[in-house]
Amino acid sequence: MWRLGWVSLFTDAASEAIYAILPFFLTRVLAASVVSIGVIEGAAEAANSLLKISTGYLSDRFRLKQPIVLAGYLISSAVRPFTGLVTAWEQVLAIRFTDRIGKGIRGAPRDAMLASWARPDTRGRVFGFHRAMDNAGAVIGPLAAAGFLMLMPGHYRLLFGLTVIPGAIAVALLIKLPETPFDSARAKASRAAQDQPHLAGVARALPRPLVLFLIVLAIFTLGNSTDAYLLLRLTDVEGSPTTVLLLWAGFNTVKAVLATPGGILSDRLGRRAVIVCGWLVYALVYAGFALSRSSTTLVIWFFVYGLYYALTEGAERALMADLAPATLRGTVFGLYNAVLGIGSLIASIVFGVLWSVFGAPVAFEVGAALALLSTVLLVAIIPSRGAARAA
Repeated sequence: MWRLGWVSLFTDAASEAIYAILPFFLTRVLAASVVSIGVIEGAAEAANSLLKISTGYLSDRFRLKQPIVLAGYLISSAVRPFTGLVTAWEQVLAIRFTDRIGKGIRGAPRDAMLASWARPDTRGRVFGFHRAMDNAGAVIGPLAAAGFLMLMPGHYRLLFGLTVIPGAIAVALLIKLPETPFDSARAKASRAAQDQPHLAGVARALPRPLVLFLIVLAIFTLGNSTDAYLLLRLTDVEGSPTTVLLLWAGFNTVKAVLATPGGILSDRLGRRAVIVCGWLVYALVYAGFALSRSSTTLVIWFFVYGLYYALTEGAERALMADLAPATLRGTVFGLYNAVLGIGSLIASIVFGVLWSVFGAPVAFEVGAALALLSTVLLVAIIPSRGAARAA
């Protein structure tokens, strides 16, 4: 668990050093449109999420998680620095697409490993801790990038190339990562995995509460566009990419500090209650971005947005682990991430079109409305008993 946490820290340090200033780089340096941001981020996330279904399934069927996780991190770390060589937004799309393919390969098997290392009553804590380490990397990366740009203003391409260093460290940490430790119960589940249904028949084996939650999550995700739009909005009011990097680091500090407590809270109060609170925070923040005009107010809302992640990232994954059959955890995490990715593709493109045609406030209002609708459906459809405590 600790080693995977450090791997995520270094990987996110590399990824977020680029991500935070990518909207500025695309619109100001490459002269790309706002819609192109949605296409790039939506397509990249959809690719990574769809892959998680197959890699999660394969990791369940053949009980090989570590090699798949290693391959995924290796692909992302190798391709990411090439962002420094691009001359058009379509090339950024290709690089981000390949980077997210790497994430898609590693994501579900990694989450399944984490789930198997945790007891039912500590899953929220384990996933919360992992998200905290991931977010800590998202603090370190933008801070290092901001310091670099203060010393070497405008050298964005060199900055992108230097992300090869933390990426290489992450891959090195994974080389000796052991496979999931199995106790007798897990060994029995692993033998059963060999007889699990083919991918097409997996849906019939999923519990009804899990299917219902995935449906509600899909509706929420249709309003959950890429965070690059939030960064673009901040760039519009702040003007400086260095300032936005510092704000992104501060935002991820909120996520890193609160992620573990958020996961623990879901262990104690129940998954559904914590997810509902997180989705309400999301709706409030998007409404705030729609109505606010001043730089100070937008920055405050941006930091509050970190609370949404802290409340939902660990709790949602813990709920997936609670509801999933032991032999299908990798597949279930793949389905979970596929819902997030496909929804993100649609949401990001629609958000970009709404922004271009009607303006940013309308786009943010639509996101807030879908979050409120999803919250009502979550309370109405998902039984509190089924999602209240770790199973």
